Amino acid sequence: MSRSLKAHLLLVLATLIWGATFVVVKAALQFASPLTFTTIRMTVAAVFLVLVFRKSLPTLTRPSLYAGCSVGVLLFLGYAFQTTGLNLTTPSKSAFLTSSSFVLVPLLLLVFWRIRIDLWRITGIATALAGLFLMTVPAGDGRIADLAKVNAGDLLTLIAVVAFALQLIVVGPATQRFPFQQIVTIQIAVAALLMGVAAPLVETPHLQPSVKLAAAILVTGALPTAVAFSLQAWAQQFIPATHTAVIFTLEPVFAWLTSLIVMKERLGIRAGVGALLILAGVLISALLARPSQLESSQLEATQLEASRQPEPQPGNERPLDCV
Repeated sequence: MSRSLKAHLLLVLATLIWGATFVVVKAALQFASPLTFTTIRMTVAAVFLVLVFRKSLPTLTRPSLYAGCSVGVLLFLGYAFQTTGLNLTTPSKSAFLTSSSFVLVPLLLLVFWRIRIDLWRITGIATALAGLFLMTVPAGDGRIADLAKVNAGDLLTLIAVVAFALQLIVVGPATQRFPFQQIVTIQIAVAALLMGVAAPLVETPHLQPSVKLAAAILVTGALPTAVAFSLQAWAQQFIPATHTAVIFTLEPVFAWLTSLIVMKERLGIRAGVGALLILAGVLISALLARPSQLESSQLEATQLEASRQPEPQPGNERPLDCV
């Protein structure tokens, strides 16, 4: 199996893991405050990654440490706002709102890197923003919107969306320049550290020990945080950002299916239309738009690096090549 195909399949697996855990996290927040839970979850993941990638960490350099810390700060902001928002909204809405981060990537590239975007990307962004509006702003009496009724959890999730979009932009180049084992371990460790510092400052820490909470911490710490982010960091070395965006559109679908099965959650007509518009915006931007200058340069660098490395022979695989 080629590295490209393997990377696509593993990224789908990572997306499935992320989507299915929205319900798990929502249930865990009955027993712990958002940042306290996320601190423990991230710490478990960091310990897991240190043990798994212990042979790669001694070669850590200052540039790779800096790159990992940059990604970790963005990851911290994303998870802090997302988990706090999830405590106030539903798993399906949180997942669909989060998925819009992939549409915001070209918009942020335009704002911060002055990289031009074509008409299809603009169309995708506008479509997704329309979906975000329908999902977050409820209708009023005879009006299309009632801003006074906007859910605070949805607003917090939108802030997380921006952080996740920036994280998507910087993690690709970081894993191309430095060993992905180092980047993924550092980013999780930094996020855990910052989460632990922020928890007592912005919330009243609450933790009610229970079997369900312990199970949620172990499951979410090992699978979506440690394993899935490792798969993402490895896979994005061999997949262009547009392919990544398409695969990630499955995350809210997996989350909605899990929430429907476990919590019997159903989206209303307005929210359902918004969810479809978000997915449509992501697909339009990913499939019809031309790759940006940054995406093209990243893909060329990846293809050049891949051409220098022969496909691994049996018994001589790198980590995750044998997965």
